[in-house]
Amino acid sequence: MADEDLRKRIMDALGTIEVPGGSSLAAFPGLSDIIVTKGAVAFAISVSPGMEAAFAPARTEAEAAVKAVAGERKVMVSLTGSKAPVQAAAPTPGHRPGPPPRTPVPGIRHILAVGSGKGGVGKSTCSVNIALALAKEGLRVGILDADLYGPSLPKLLGIEGEPAVRNDNIFKPFEVHGLKAMSIGPMLSGTQAVVWRGPMATSALRQLLRETDWGQLDVLVVDLPPGTGDIQISLVQQVELAGAVIVSTPQDMALIDARKAIDMFRRTQVPVLGIVENMSYFRAPDTGQRYDIFGHGGARAAARELDIPFLGEVPLVMTIREGSDAGRPPMVTDPDGPEAEAFTALVRPLVARFRP
Repeated sequence: MADEDLRKRIMDALGTIEVPGGSSLAAFPGLSDIIVTKGAVAFAISVSPGMEAAFAPARTEAEAAVKAVAGERKVMVSLTGSKAPVQAAAPTPGHRPGPPPRTPVPGIRHILAVGSGKGGVGKSTCSVNIALALAKEGLRVGILDADLYGPSLPKLLGIEGEPAVRNDNIFKPFEVHGLKAMSIGPMLSGTQAVVWRGPMATSALRQLLRETDWGQLDVLVVDLPPGTGDIQISLVQQVELAGAVIVSTPQDMALIDARKAIDMFRRTQVPVLGIVENMSYFRAPDTGQRYDIFGHGGARAAARELDIPFLGEVPLVMTIREGSDAGRPPMVTDPDGPEAEAFTALVRPLVARFRP
């Protein structure tokens, strides 16, 4: 079925659902665009503060109605208020109500975020190889691609095809190179952009995280998008993170943004377990001569200044780039080689905190 035909059938189905006030959900001004991909249907219902409970039945009906016409596609419906509702009773003097409690994900013992303040620093490549290095140490490891706007996991891990969905609408993660992996990427066509506002993206993150059958994991590595936006804040509000690793390149521009990412995690009480200097240097394959293309040592100096661990350097190596493009990470193709050893060294200080 063509996307436009399916979108029309969805709108027809939503037209049968009544919302508070008497109109249909299809005519409700808080209904977002209907996002249709080859593997999913997603939309949001945005309501006035305090109206979430009143609209909850409509959300449930909408999900059921859309599932009936969406075929094998995963249906993702979020219900959001524009801001937190006003408290019915005044808080105790001198006491400010805090955020809702973080809820563990069943089966996952620890969650490790890998972030960067800036794009293009090789964060996703580092995330994948950090996950593989942790698995090499005997841990049960999964990886979640939380970079919803630019998912890289399918290419980096050579994932093809859509994820399976159980009868209860729960994703079965991909299993590749000893990792359990989940990404929205396989649900998109090759050139399809994810054009979602914050509530849609954070709802999708919640569903990928909590509606995936991860089994039993010692650690779930979460590859975050660049920056310090909605997805990062949503993650730290939803779950207790064991910590975060920051990826940067040596130059000052990347380190400026890396410091912002570190500040975000500190403000949200997430331990920063260390910083990685990626693309630290280039060694010419023919002469062996080393070139500090982006400078050198900036991340180590920033770690010292900010009083966080410096986990190590990853060189700029053609084999890492070529293997990443082909879905063959160095931790898989040459687990005892120098490139893999660089990633193995990064995780050695972290392994003990994730062991059962």
